[in-house]
Amino acid sequence: MKALNFYPTVYQAHLLASQKRCTVRLGDKRDKYREGDIVWVTYGSRFAPRQKLFAAVIDRVTVKRLEELTEEELRAEDPDLRSPRDLARFLERIYERPVDLAETVTAVFFSRIAE
Repeated sequence: MKALNFYPTVYQAHLLASQKRCTVRLGDKRDKYREGDIVWVTYGSRFAPRQKLFAAVIDRVTVKRLEELTEEELRAEDPDLRSPRDLARFLERIYERPVDLAETVTAVFFSRIAE
C-alpha cells in the first residue's frame, strides 16, 4: 500500500482535526498517486519510524505550476496559507532547496476512510 507521509511537527494537528485535505508535492506525481488509490496517511521524520494515522482515498490529483494553485488548494494544504508564495517558502523548508513559483507541483486531495 502507498503512503502519504507528513512531518509530525508541521502537520499532525491539522491531520487529526481533518483540516488538511490536500498535500502539494513538488513535481508531477500522477504516476505515483492516482484518483481512487487507497493510501495510509502517516507522520514521521525522514529516515525514522512513522506512525499510521488513518487510511484515505485519493479523490483528485491535479498537476500545475505552483503559481496557478487556487485558494481552495492552498487552504486544503494548510488553512493558514494565503498565497502561492507562502507555500513556496514553506516547501523550501521541507525540500531544503529554493522553490520557484513556476515549478510544477501536484495537488493530491484525499478523504479519510472511517474505520
